[in-house]
Formats: sequence, structure tokens, C-alpha cells
Amino acid sequence: MMKKIFINISLLLSLVITFSSCKKKLADEFNNPELSTKPSIPNFFTAMLNNDRVRPAYWNLRTYLLLQPGVYSQTAAFDNASGVYQQNDGYTGNYWTDFYYASGNGSGVMALYRSIEKTYNGLSAADQATQKVFLEAAKVVLYDQTSKMVDAWGDIPFSQAGNLETNSAIKDAAFDDAKSIYTTCISGLDEAATFFGASTTASTAGFKKQDILLQGSLDMWRRYANSIRLRMLMRMSFLDEATAKTAVNAMLSNTAAYPLIDGGSVANYSPASSDVLLQPLTTNQNTLLNAFTEGSSFYAPDYMLNTAMLPANDPRIPVVFDKFGKTVNGVFVPNATYKAMPITFTSDQQSNNYTSYSTIDSATFLNNLKLPGVVITASEVNFLKAEALERWGSSSAAETAYNTAVSQSVAFYYYLNNLGGGKVAAPDAPTLAAFLNNTNVAYAGTTDQKLAKIWLQKWVHFGVLQSDEAWSEYRRTKFPQLTFVTQTQNGYQLPPTRLVYPSIETAYNSHYSAVQAKDTRTTKIFWDVK
Repeated sequence: MMKKIFINISLLLSLVITFSSCKKKLADEFNNPELSTKPSIPNFFTAMLNNDRVRPAYWNLRTYLLLQPGVYSQTAAFDNASGVYQQNDGYTGNYWTDFYYASGNGSGVMALYRSIEKTYNGLSAADQATQKVFLEAAKVVLYDQTSKMVDAWGDIPFSQAGNLETNSAIKDAAFDDAKSIYTTCISGLDEAATFFGASTTASTAGFKKQDILLQGSLDMWRRYANSIRLRMLMRMSFLDEATAKTAVNAMLSNTAAYPLIDGGSVANYSPASSDVLLQPLTTNQNTLLNAFTEGSSFYAPDYMLNTAMLPANDPRIPVVFDKFGKTVNGVFVPNATYKAMPITFTSDQQSNNYTSYSTIDSATFLNNLKLPGVVITASEVNFLKAEALERWGSSSAAETAYNTAVSQSVAFYYYLNNLGGGKVAAPDAPTLAAFLNNTNVAYAGTTDQKLAKIWLQKWVHFGVLQSDEAWSEYRRTKFPQLTFVTQTQNGYQLPPTRLVYPSIETAYNSHYSAVQAKDTRTTKIFWDVK
């Protein structure tokens, strides 16, 4: 039985934690977002956006981000037990169905998109013209979420998925080839961005009202589409460098035609207006405390704090971590320094020594009722630009993009801390400059050394909130160079290179036999070739 940790938290002091048994079922803890049942495109679209698999909601964090990709990428701490690398079939099955069906914790983006598509196809030409903006925006969301499914599993049902919504018939959907899905999504995102670039406000009646993600901004939808396309092109760039290089260079050399979620200059960057963030439901008053503390995810990850951030005197440390401490004779005594528990600690060592080590920050994460869902940030986009420019363009331009990305990441985490009521003052210009010039961070060395710094800092930026992206980038780049303790459970000694299909799919989809041979923990996603 998993541990249950009861925590008393102060925004000004540290956590005081004691361990006992788990007393609540996980299912009691999550909010099931309201989904519209009206057969209208605008309502389907809003329901599609209202996705707790995008928000860092309890269920998404507790059963997926922390338990699977957070462990496999070490962006979250975990209980170092024998079965820690074993996939939880029920939880990943829940994530799987939340993508395909409009129920549960996700919005069912596939089902809702098919409903939008079917309704749209039944409209007159005049009505299609006014509703097309919803269809194109829905495509961007679908392709974004589809890419995450491919990055986790590889081949998935895609082109034939959604028969119930499309044809009012229950029919098993064949598995599409992962690379072909990527090709479809990359092309579709380009088409959507082109549409938003050519569209006018006259064609968006009602769009602003229904758009809970970007408030009806056609410019932001264009940037969002281009940015996810950039992410996908870079993800497959070691497999098909020629295609990625041509497409990415075309984007970066013509910013007017391909605007991105890059935040502009550092001075003009504002997470609230520059990033694509899904805000929490106003009715949600549940903190993420239980999601982090029912396992061991509240610890500071070893490599992130001890190896990546502390040697660089990283200014994000005070808003990402808490020094923690212990109560002595009724008085809380904080630890003197930030320090993470070694990854090599056994589960018993973790339980017996946790008060001597740092935890994640309470204002930024554990108690933050306003923590948004992170879709894509300017920092990530600038890290992508830096990699592309270093590999295929100008190293000096890459340095500018890299420094911008790191600076934006610092601002982003202080923004999250502020949302949670944190009072830590943001670093001043000299402090930030010193950080960028630290030998562990400064953009210097060989091309390989520069790329390693890009990938490390992007991994730090992803952190726990985007552990799925961190896991994908770790598999793609093999950075940072993490140490994984080999566990004793047969077949699960080390983390997987992909998720195996959940039993809810393998038991009922007659097409599973076509992909069964590839359905192993050690099969690599098509882009994982480095």
C-alpha cells in the first residue's frame, strides 16, 4: 500500500511531514470538468479545450505526469522501490481513454474533434465560412495532443478513430504508423497557421467567447500552430534531418510568415500574454498537495537540484524548491542549505532522512490554486530555435535564442510563484547576467557542448509540469546524462523507452495484432535514433 503523507504547510516556512498509510482512493480527489452536450461547434470546441490532461490537475499529476514520465525523466522525485519503473496499466489506460472519449479527466479531444468535423460537414457553405475558425483551432489542439500520444506509445489509432461520432457506428480503428501521423500533423499545423494568418476578425463571430485558451486571438492561434509544428519537426530531426532542416530554416528565416510563441524580446516577455497556458477552473479550490505527497514526489529531484541548478547558482531555486527542515521541541528548524536526496537512496533511506533534504516549493506548486496548464512556452520555443540555429545556422544567433530562453524560464517560474502568493523577489539584471555567465550555463565550447547546455536547460525548464515533454526530449537527445538505479523486479529493472498499450485497448481492439510485435517496453519511438 502506498504511503500517505500528511503535511502542514506554511507559505513562509517549510513543510512538516509525517508518514502513514494511504486512506483515500485516488478517484475521490479529481475534478471532472463539465462537458457540453449541445450539438454545436462552438460548445464542442470549448469542451475540447477544457482538458484536465492539460491542466496540472490532481488526477493528471498523480496518476500520469508524476508516476510515469516524471519518473522516467527524473523531473520528479519518486519512491525508490523495486516496481518504480513498472507502468501502471490502469492509469495509463485512463490517460488513453481520456484522449479518445469525451468522459473522465480529459476532454476526449478525438471524440470532440470528430463531432466538430461531422457537424461542420453538415453545414451550408455560408455557415461553414463562419464556423471554420473553430474547426482550424480544433485541429491545432487535436494535433498537439495527438503528438503526445505518439511520443508515449508510437503507433496509435488515428485516421479511423472516432467512428461513433462520425458514422454513429462502433468499429475498431486500425493503428496508424507513428511517423505518418507526425507527417499528417506537421502538414495540418502548417495549413492551420496559414488559415489564421489570412483570416480576419469578421470571420470569428463568437470565437472569442468560446476560446478559453487564447481568448480568440487569431495571432496567438497562428503562433501556437507554428510552435507545435516547430517542436514536432525538431523532435524528428535526428531521424530525417534533411526534411526538418529545410522546414525549420524556412520558418526561422521568415518570421513574418511564421510567427512563433517566442515572447519577443526578454524585456517584453510576459508569461500571461506570451505563453499558451490553460488557466484553472475558477470553481476548483483543490490544491495539488495530495498529488505530490501521496507518493514521494514532493522531494527535490537529485540531478536537477544538485547537478544542474546548485553549481550554477540558479536564481530559480528559491521558487522551485524549499530548503525544508524538521521540528525540534516544537520549533521548526529549517535546513541551512538547498540539497536534494541522492538518487541512490533506498526507499527506507528516503523515509528516514527526508527532513534533511529539500522539497519542491509550496507557493509555486503544492498550494498554488492558480497554477495553469502549460501548453507551450516562449522559453521552450527559444530553446528549439537555439538548437536549430546551432546545428544549421548561426551560432551567435543560437546564443541569443539560448540566453533569451533561459531568461524567460527564470521569469516564468517567478510568475508561477507570484500566482501562488509567493513573495520571493525576482532576480535583478546583474544577478541574471551572472547566472548566464556562470561556466555551467554560459553559451561556450564546442557545438556538442553548446547543444548539451541547450538540452539541459530545456529539461530544467520543463520540470514536473511538463514531465511528458521532458521524457520525450530525454529520449530524443539523451541529455541530461541521468543515473537510474537498477531495480530488482524482473523485466522492470530500468525505465521503458515507450509505454506499452493499455489492456483496455489490447483486449478490445481487433487490430492490435498488427502492432503486437512492437508492443514492448524497449521498442523505441520512431524519432528515438540518437
